[in-house]
Amino acid sequence: MTDIALELKQVGKAFGSVIALSDVSVKVRKGVVTCILGDNGAGKSTLIKTLSGVHKPSSGVYEVDGVPMTFGSPRDALANGIATVYQDLATIPLMSVWRNFFLGNEITKGWGPLRRLDVKKMQELAKKHLMEMGIDLRDTGQQIGTLSGGERQAVAIARAVYFGANVLILDEPTSALGVRQSGIVLKYVLAAKDRGVSVVFITHNPHHAYLVGDYFYLLNRGHLANEYEREKVELEELTKAMAGGAELDTLTKEIQAVRLGK
Repeated sequence: MTDIALELKQVGKAFGSVIALSDVSVKVRKGVVTCILGDNGAGKSTLIKTLSGVHKPSSGVYEVDGVPMTFGSPRDALANGIATVYQDLATIPLMSVWRNFFLGNEITKGWGPLRRLDVKKMQELAKKHLMEMGIDLRDTGQQIGTLSGGERQAVAIARAVYFGANVLILDEPTSALGVRQSGIVLKYVLAAKDRGVSVVFITHNPHHAYLVGDYFYLLNRGHLANEYEREKVELEELTKAMAGGAELDTLTKEIQAVRLGK
């Protein structure tokens, strides 16, 4: 049995004459956090949509548990245990936490014309499984829009885990959050990992990635620029590579020259 949950082998994606990804190879190992790093325009969004079944690769091979797969839609990916939590979370702010937790997968009771939502059961299950992930809410009946950004991300992560995600893809989960709220999200990323879920953490923030990541892949303009293991890279090196390395050094010298010129 393979220890690789997902693997992209020399995958490319083109939109007409525009090449968004070129020869990208990524391994997502089981039960660890794999970080995909890249600046704006690096190809992260296209990679997310390829992994989650929105786009079909133009070239290369996409394997799940060692078996080549072609997904026609995100529903196909979800059926294979691959769930994606996007930045907008796909939650409805005016609905309660438990309604958002079971949105599209509501539990019912009764039969025929007497069939109705089993509200009590859904409230109990939502509270139980949120608690198991370490999310302690006073009332799952409160509107999800009243929660902080970090708490809403945490609920979305817990929802994906509850509905059987083996691989959890997180699209920039900390990008619009402050320091404390980012910390909340990172805590639940590790909670998902502890439950045996393979996490793909896509971000442009190397500091957040380094706090939780086991493996790091650096994208640059649709190409895989480098890959690192946690034990073999320091945060400073990862940050420098993310920022452009030699390009950053040149830019720093130019800025210093301008400052001295003043």
